[in-house]
Amino acid sequence: MSSLSVSHASLFSKHPPTRMLRHRPILPTSFANPSLFSRKTNSSTSHDSGYRTRVVCMSTTTSPVGKSDRKLIGVQTNEEVVEVSEWVDCLPEGLQPYAKLARVEKPIGSWLLMFPFAWSAALAASTGSLPDFKTLAVFACACPLLRGAACTINDFLDRDFDKMVERTKMRPMASGAVTPFQGLCFFAFQMLLSHGILLQLPNNSLMYEALFLFLICTYPLMKRMTYWPQAYLGFTMNWGILYGWHAIKGSLQPSIVLPLFLSGYCWTIFYDTIYAHQDKEDDVKAGIKSTALKFVESTKEWITGFATACIGSFALAGYNAALGWPFYAFLAAAAAQLAWQIGTADLSSPADCNRKFVSNKWFGALIFSGILLGKVFS
Repeated sequence: MSSLSVSHASLFSKHPPTRMLRHRPILPTSFANPSLFSRKTNSSTSHDSGYRTRVVCMSTTTSPVGKSDRKLIGVQTNEEVVEVSEWVDCLPEGLQPYAKLARVEKPIGSWLLMFPFAWSAALAASTGSLPDFKTLAVFACACPLLRGAACTINDFLDRDFDKMVERTKMRPMASGAVTPFQGLCFFAFQMLLSHGILLQLPNNSLMYEALFLFLICTYPLMKRMTYWPQAYLGFTMNWGILYGWHAIKGSLQPSIVLPLFLSGYCWTIFYDTIYAHQDKEDDVKAGIKSTALKFVESTKEWITGFATACIGSFALAGYNAALGWPFYAFLAAAAAQLAWQIGTADLSSPADCNRKFVSNKWFGALIFSGILLGKVFS
Protein backbone atom coordinates (compact mmCIF):
# COMPACT_ATOMS: atom_id res chain seq x y z
CA MET A 1 0.00 0.00 0.00
CA SER A 2 2.41 10.07 -0.28
CA SER A 3 3.90 13.01 -1.74
CA LEU A 4 6.76 13.25 0.68
CA SER A 5 9.25 15.95 1.36
CA VAL A 6 11.88 16.65 3.97
CA SER A 7 13.04 19.95 5.39
CA HIS A 8 14.10 21.41 8.70
CA ALA A 9 15.66 24.82 8.89
CA SER A 10 17.54 24.24 12.11
CA LEU A 11 19.73 21.61 10.46
CA PHE A 12 21.49 24.17 8.26
CA SER A 13 24.22 25.23 10.59
CA LYS A 14 27.93 24.69 10.23
CA HIS A 15 28.01 21.94 7.67
CA PRO A 16 29.34 22.61 4.16
CA PRO A 17 26.86 23.07 1.31
CA THR A 18 24.71 19.99 1.06
CA ARG A 19 22.12 18.35 -1.13
CA MET A 20 18.96 17.47 0.73
CA LEU A 21 17.20 14.22 -0.06
CA ARG A 22 13.53 15.11 -0.27
CA HIS A 23 12.06 11.63 -0.30
CA ARG A 24 10.48 9.91 2.71
CA PRO A 25 11.88 6.49 1.72
CA ILE A 26 15.11 7.41 3.45
CA LEU A 27 13.34 7.57 6.78
CA PRO A 28 14.33 4.25 8.23
CA THR A 29 16.19 2.81 5.25
CA SER A 30 19.77 2.08 4.54
CA PHE A 31 21.05 3.48 1.29
CA ALA A 32 22.55 0.36 -0.12
CA ASN A 33 25.13 -2.03 1.22
CA PRO A 34 24.95 -1.51 5.01
CA SER A 35 28.48 -2.67 5.67
CA LEU A 36 29.89 -0.29 3.08
CA PHE A 37 27.78 2.61 4.34
CA SER A 38 28.70 2.04 7.97
CA ARG A 39 32.41 2.28 7.22
CA LYS A 40 32.05 5.65 5.58
CA THR A 41 29.56 7.59 7.61
CA ASN A 42 29.38 9.59 10.76
CA SER A 43 25.94 9.77 12.28
CA SER A 44 24.55 11.75 15.13
CA THR A 45 21.14 11.34 16.57
CA SER A 46 19.18 13.82 18.60
CA HIS A 47 15.98 12.88 20.35
CA ASP A 48 13.34 15.18 21.67
CA SER A 49 10.00 14.27 23.24
CA GLY A 50 8.12 16.16 20.56
CA TYR A 51 10.37 15.75 17.52
CA ARG A 52 12.92 13.23 16.32
CA THR A 53 15.59 14.02 13.76
CA ARG A 54 18.44 11.94 12.37
CA VAL A 55 21.32 13.46 10.42
CA VAL A 56 23.82 11.38 8.48
CA CYS A 57 26.79 13.24 6.99
CA MET A 58 29.31 11.93 4.48
CA SER A 59 32.71 13.21 5.57
CA THR A 60 35.54 13.97 3.15
CA THR A 61 38.12 14.78 5.78
CA THR A 62 38.36 11.50 7.65
CA SER A 63 36.90 8.87 5.31
CA PRO A 64 36.45 10.02 1.73
CA VAL A 65 34.07 8.05 -0.45
CA GLY A 66 35.41 6.86 -3.78
CA LYS A 67 33.59 7.41 -7.04
CA SER A 68 32.59 3.76 -7.30
CA ASP A 69 31.26 3.78 -3.73
CA ARG A 70 29.22 6.93 -4.35
CA LYS A 71 27.74 5.31 -7.44
CA LEU A 72 26.86 2.19 -5.46
CA ILE A 73 25.15 3.86 -2.53
CA GLY A 74 23.60 6.63 -4.60
CA VAL A 75 24.79 9.59 -2.54
CA GLN A 76 27.34 12.37 -2.93
CA THR A 77 30.12 13.62 -0.72
CA ASN A 78 28.97 15.92 2.11
CA GLU A 79 25.42 14.68 1.76
CA GLU A 80 23.01 15.17 4.64
CA VAL A 81 20.03 12.94 5.11
CA VAL A 82 17.28 14.28 7.33
CA GLU A 83 14.58 12.22 8.98
CA VAL A 84 11.51 14.04 10.19
CA SER A 85 8.88 12.66 12.48
CA GLU A 86 5.68 11.21 11.06
CA TRP A 87 2.35 12.85 11.81
CA VAL A 88 1.38 9.73 13.77
CA ASP A 89 3.88 10.86 16.40
CA CYS A 90 1.31 13.50 17.32
CA LEU A 91 -1.22 10.80 18.28
CA PRO A 92 -1.58 9.61 21.88
CA GLU A 93 1.43 7.51 22.77
CA GLY A 94 -0.61 4.34 23.24
CA LEU A 95 -2.07 4.57 19.71
CA GLN A 96 1.14 5.31 17.84
CA PRO A 97 2.40 1.70 17.52
CA TYR A 98 -0.95 0.53 16.15
CA ALA A 99 -1.15 3.42 13.67
CA LYS A 100 2.32 2.54 12.44
CA LEU A 101 1.41 -1.14 12.34
CA ALA A 102 -1.45 -0.28 9.98
CA ARG A 103 0.84 2.09 7.98
CA VAL A 104 -1.68 4.92 8.22
CA GLU A 105 1.12 7.41 7.57
CA LYS A 106 1.82 5.72 4.20
CA PRO A 107 -1.45 5.70 2.27
CA ILE A 108 0.07 4.48 -1.00
CA GLY A 109 -0.78 0.87 -0.08
CA SER A 110 -4.45 1.77 0.33
CA TRP A 111 -4.46 3.51 -3.06
CA LEU A 112 -2.89 0.50 -4.75
CA LEU A 113 -5.47 -1.81 -3.19
CA MET A 114 -8.40 0.48 -3.97
CA PHE A 115 -7.72 1.26 -7.62
CA PRO A 116 -8.36 -2.26 -8.99
CA PHE A 117 -11.74 -2.29 -7.23
CA ALA A 118 -12.53 1.19 -8.56
CA TRP A 119 -11.55 0.23 -12.12
CA SER A 120 -13.80 -2.80 -12.03
CA ALA A 121 -16.76 -1.01 -10.46
CA ALA A 122 -16.46 1.79 -13.03
CA LEU A 123 -16.33 -0.67 -15.93
CA ALA A 124 -19.40 -2.46 -14.55
CA ALA A 125 -21.47 0.73 -14.74
CA SER A 126 -24.11 1.02 -17.43
CA THR A 127 -23.06 2.40 -20.82
CA GLY A 128 -23.03 6.19 -20.80
CA SER A 129 -23.30 6.33 -16.99
CA LEU A 130 -20.99 7.05 -14.10
CA PRO A 131 -20.34 4.27 -11.56
CA ASP A 132 -22.35 3.86 -8.37
CA PHE A 133 -20.55 6.24 -6.05
CA LYS A 134 -22.08 4.63 -2.97
CA THR A 135 -20.32 1.40 -3.90
CA LEU A 136 -17.05 3.25 -4.45
CA ALA A 137 -17.45 5.07 -1.13
CA VAL A 138 -18.06 1.81 0.75
CA PHE A 139 -14.89 0.27 -0.55
CA ALA A 140 -12.94 3.51 -0.05
CA CYS A 141 -13.86 3.31 3.65
CA ALA A 142 -13.06 -0.40 3.94
CA CYS A 143 -9.81 -0.30 1.99
CA PRO A 144 -7.56 1.35 4.63
CA LEU A 145 -8.76 -1.24 7.15
CA LEU A 146 -8.13 -4.11 4.75
CA ARG A 147 -4.69 -2.76 3.93
CA GLY A 148 -3.97 -2.22 7.61
CA ALA A 149 -4.99 -5.79 8.38
CA ALA A 150 -2.71 -7.06 5.59
CA CYS A 151 0.22 -5.06 6.97
CA THR A 152 -0.49 -6.30 10.49
CA ILE A 153 -0.51 -10.00 9.61
CA ASN A 154 2.54 -9.44 7.39
CA ASP A 155 4.44 -7.92 10.31
CA PHE A 156 3.29 -10.72 12.62
CA LEU A 157 4.64 -13.41 10.30
CA ASP A 158 7.77 -11.47 9.32
CA ARG A 159 8.68 -10.07 12.74
CA ASP A 160 11.90 -12.11 13.00
CA PHE A 161 12.95 -11.24 9.43
CA ASP A 162 12.12 -7.56 9.93
CA LYS A 163 14.71 -7.35 12.70
CA MET A 164 17.41 -8.14 10.15
CA VAL A 165 16.37 -5.54 7.57
CA GLU A 166 17.42 -1.94 8.12
CA ARG A 167 14.25 -0.44 6.67
CA THR A 168 11.90 -2.59 8.77
CA LYS A 169 13.74 -3.25 12.04
CA MET A 170 11.82 -0.51 13.88
CA ARG A 171 8.36 -1.73 12.89
CA PRO A 172 6.18 -2.12 15.99
CA MET A 173 6.27 -5.91 16.29
CA ALA A 174 9.91 -6.25 15.24
CA SER A 175 10.95 -3.64 17.82
CA GLY A 176 8.70 -5.02 20.58
CA ALA A 177 6.42 -1.98 20.80
CA VAL A 178 3.49 -4.31 20.06
CA THR A 179 3.42 -7.94 21.20
CA PRO A 180 2.42 -10.71 18.76
CA PHE A 181 -0.82 -11.28 20.69
CA GLN A 182 -1.69 -7.60 20.58
CA GLY A 183 -0.94 -7.59 16.87
CA LEU A 184 -3.29 -10.51 16.23
CA CYS A 185 -6.05 -8.83 18.21
CA PHE A 186 -5.55 -5.65 16.18
CA PHE A 187 -5.68 -7.71 12.97
CA ALA A 188 -8.98 -9.29 14.00
CA PHE A 189 -10.40 -5.87 14.92
CA GLN A 190 -9.57 -4.43 11.50
CA MET A 191 -11.01 -7.41 9.65
CA LEU A 192 -14.26 -7.33 11.65
CA LEU A 193 -14.67 -3.60 11.13
CA SER A 194 -14.01 -3.87 7.38
CA HIS A 195 -16.50 -6.74 7.16
CA GLY A 196 -19.18 -4.53 8.70
CA ILE A 197 -18.47 -1.87 6.07
CA LEU A 198 -18.44 -4.31 3.15
CA LEU A 199 -21.86 -5.60 4.19
CA GLN A 200 -23.21 -2.34 2.78
CA LEU A 201 -22.29 -3.36 -0.78
CA PRO A 202 -25.20 -4.18 -3.10
CA ASN A 203 -23.90 -7.72 -3.68
CA ASN A 204 -21.59 -8.55 -0.82
CA SER A 205 -19.98 -11.98 -0.87
CA LEU A 206 -18.37 -13.76 2.05
CA MET A 207 -16.50 -15.90 -0.48
CA TYR A 208 -14.52 -12.89 -1.73
CA GLU A 209 -13.81 -11.72 1.80
CA ALA A 210 -12.59 -15.20 2.73
CA LEU A 211 -10.40 -15.24 -0.39
CA PHE A 212 -8.78 -11.96 0.61
CA LEU A 213 -8.20 -13.23 4.16
CA PHE A 214 -6.50 -16.36 2.79
CA LEU A 215 -4.31 -14.37 0.39
CA ILE A 216 -3.05 -11.82 2.93
CA CYS A 217 -2.29 -14.56 5.48
CA THR A 218 -0.28 -16.66 3.02
CA TYR A 219 1.53 -13.97 1.02
CA PRO A 220 4.29 -13.38 3.63
CA LEU A 221 5.16 -17.08 3.46
CA MET A 222 5.86 -16.85 -0.26
CA LYS A 223 8.94 -14.73 0.40
CA ARG A 224 10.54 -17.76 2.05
CA MET A 225 9.55 -20.22 -0.70
CA THR A 226 9.97 -18.57 -4.11
CA TYR A 227 11.70 -15.75 -5.92
CA TRP A 228 8.27 -14.81 -7.29
CA PRO A 229 6.36 -13.53 -4.22
CA GLN A 230 5.34 -10.53 -6.32
CA ALA A 231 3.40 -12.91 -8.58
CA TYR A 232 1.43 -14.09 -5.56
CA LEU A 233 0.98 -10.51 -4.41
CA GLY A 234 -0.64 -9.84 -7.79
CA PHE A 235 -3.57 -12.03 -6.78
CA THR A 236 -3.85 -10.28 -3.42
CA MET A 237 -3.78 -6.71 -4.68
CA ASN A 238 -6.14 -7.34 -7.60
CA TRP A 239 -8.73 -9.33 -5.67
CA GLY A 240 -10.80 -6.14 -5.81
CA ILE A 241 -11.24 -6.50 -9.59
CA LEU A 242 -13.33 -9.62 -9.08
CA TYR A 243 -15.07 -8.22 -6.02
CA GLY A 244 -15.83 -4.85 -7.62
CA TRP A 245 -17.54 -6.35 -10.66
CA HIS A 246 -19.49 -8.80 -8.51
CA ALA A 247 -20.57 -6.00 -6.15
CA ILE A 248 -22.24 -4.20 -9.08
CA LYS A 249 -23.42 -7.03 -11.33
CA GLY A 250 -23.77 -9.99 -8.97
CA SER A 251 -21.73 -12.12 -11.42
CA LEU A 252 -18.59 -11.92 -13.57
CA GLN A 253 -18.15 -11.19 -17.30
CA PRO A 254 -14.91 -12.98 -18.32
CA SER A 255 -14.38 -11.05 -21.58
CA ILE A 256 -13.86 -7.86 -19.55
CA VAL A 257 -12.88 -9.04 -16.09
CA LEU A 258 -10.10 -11.44 -17.14
CA PRO A 259 -8.05 -8.96 -19.23
CA LEU A 260 -8.65 -6.33 -16.54
CA PHE A 261 -7.35 -8.73 -13.91
CA LEU A 262 -4.31 -9.58 -16.05
CA SER A 263 -3.49 -5.90 -16.47
CA GLY A 264 -3.65 -5.27 -12.72
CA TYR A 265 -1.67 -8.44 -12.06
CA CYS A 266 1.20 -7.35 -14.35
CA TRP A 267 1.09 -3.85 -12.87
CA THR A 268 1.54 -5.26 -9.36
CA ILE A 269 4.60 -7.27 -10.38
CA PHE A 270 5.94 -4.14 -12.08
CA TYR A 271 5.71 -1.78 -9.12
CA ASP A 272 6.55 -4.28 -6.39
CA THR A 273 9.69 -5.40 -8.19
CA ILE A 274 10.89 -1.79 -8.11
CA TYR A 275 9.87 -1.59 -4.45
CA ALA A 276 11.79 -4.78 -3.61
CA HIS A 277 15.04 -3.26 -4.87
CA GLN A 278 15.09 -1.13 -1.70
CA ASP A 279 15.92 -4.11 0.49
CA LYS A 280 17.86 -6.44 -1.79
CA GLU A 281 21.10 -6.24 0.23
CA ASP A 282 19.37 -7.06 3.53
CA ASP A 283 17.07 -9.61 1.89
CA VAL A 284 20.08 -11.68 0.82
CA LYS A 285 21.34 -11.75 4.41
CA ALA A 286 17.91 -12.60 5.82
CA GLY A 287 17.18 -15.29 3.23
CA ILE A 288 14.16 -13.43 1.81
CA LYS A 289 13.41 -13.93 -1.88
CA SER A 290 12.00 -11.47 -4.41
CA THR A 291 11.83 -10.74 -8.12
CA ALA A 292 14.42 -8.00 -7.53
CA LEU A 293 16.91 -10.73 -6.60
CA LYS A 294 15.63 -12.96 -9.40
CA PHE A 295 15.95 -10.39 -12.19
CA VAL A 296 19.06 -8.58 -10.85
CA GLU A 297 20.66 -6.71 -13.77
CA SER A 298 17.81 -7.66 -16.13
CA THR A 299 15.17 -5.96 -14.00
CA LYS A 300 14.37 -3.18 -16.46
CA GLU A 301 13.92 -5.64 -19.31
CA TRP A 302 11.54 -7.73 -17.19
CA ILE A 303 9.46 -4.82 -15.95
CA THR A 304 9.26 -3.47 -19.50
CA GLY A 305 7.66 -6.75 -20.48
CA PHE A 306 5.19 -6.58 -17.60
CA ALA A 307 4.37 -2.95 -18.41
CA THR A 308 3.69 -3.87 -22.05
CA ALA A 309 1.42 -6.73 -21.03
CA CYS A 310 -0.35 -4.43 -18.56
CA ILE A 311 -1.13 -1.76 -21.15
CA GLY A 312 -2.11 -4.31 -23.79
CA SER A 313 -4.52 -6.03 -21.42
CA PHE A 314 -6.08 -2.70 -20.44
CA ALA A 315 -6.63 -1.92 -24.12
CA LEU A 316 -8.33 -5.30 -24.62
CA ALA A 317 -10.56 -4.79 -21.58
CA GLY A 318 -11.51 -1.32 -22.83
CA TYR A 319 -12.26 -2.63 -26.30
CA ASN A 320 -14.44 -5.47 -24.97
CA ALA A 321 -16.26 -2.98 -22.74
CA ALA A 322 -16.82 -0.66 -25.75
CA LEU A 323 -15.25 2.32 -24.00
CA GLY A 324 -15.05 5.65 -25.83
CA TRP A 325 -11.94 7.40 -27.13
CA PRO A 326 -11.07 9.23 -23.86
CA PHE A 327 -10.11 5.89 -22.33
CA TYR A 328 -7.38 5.34 -24.92
CA ALA A 329 -6.06 8.88 -24.49
CA PHE A 330 -5.68 8.32 -20.76
CA LEU A 331 -4.26 4.85 -21.39
CA ALA A 332 -1.53 6.43 -23.53
CA ALA A 333 -0.74 8.84 -20.69
CA ALA A 334 -0.62 5.92 -18.24
CA ALA A 335 1.76 4.06 -20.57
CA ALA A 336 3.99 7.13 -20.62
CA GLN A 337 3.98 7.16 -16.81
CA LEU A 338 5.22 3.55 -16.72
CA ALA A 339 7.85 4.37 -19.36
CA TRP A 340 9.03 7.27 -17.20
CA GLN A 341 9.43 4.94 -14.23
CA ILE A 342 11.43 2.44 -16.26
CA GLY A 343 13.61 5.05 -17.90
CA THR A 344 14.49 7.04 -14.78
CA ALA A 345 14.47 4.46 -11.97
CA ASP A 346 17.81 4.17 -10.16
CA LEU A 347 17.58 0.64 -8.83
CA SER A 348 20.65 1.12 -6.65
CA SER A 349 18.96 3.97 -4.76
CA PRO A 350 16.33 2.98 -2.16
CA ALA A 351 15.06 6.56 -2.13
CA ASP A 352 14.47 6.63 -5.88
CA CYS A 353 12.94 3.13 -5.89
CA ASN A 354 10.43 4.23 -3.29
CA ARG A 355 9.69 7.44 -5.17
CA LYS A 356 8.89 5.45 -8.32
CA PHE A 357 6.78 3.01 -6.30
CA VAL A 358 4.73 5.82 -4.76
CA SER A 359 4.23 7.42 -8.19
CA ASN A 360 2.07 4.47 -9.20
CA LYS A 361 -0.90 6.20 -7.59
CA TRP A 362 -0.88 8.50 -10.61
CA PHE A 363 -0.96 5.53 -12.96
CA GLY A 364 -4.00 4.16 -11.13
CA ALA A 365 -5.70 7.56 -11.22
CA LEU A 366 -5.09 7.93 -14.96
CA ILE A 367 -6.66 4.54 -15.69
CA PHE A 368 -9.64 5.29 -13.45
CA SER A 369 -10.19 8.69 -15.09
CA GLY A 370 -9.97 7.09 -18.52
CA ILE A 371 -12.59 4.48 -17.63
CA LEU A 372 -14.94 7.13 -16.24
CA LEU A 373 -14.74 9.31 -19.33
CA GLY A 374 -14.68 6.31 -21.63
CA LYS A 375 -18.00 5.19 -20.15
CA VAL A 376 -19.56 8.62 -20.50
CA PHE A 377 -18.47 8.99 -24.15
CA SER A 378 -19.07 5.38 -25.17
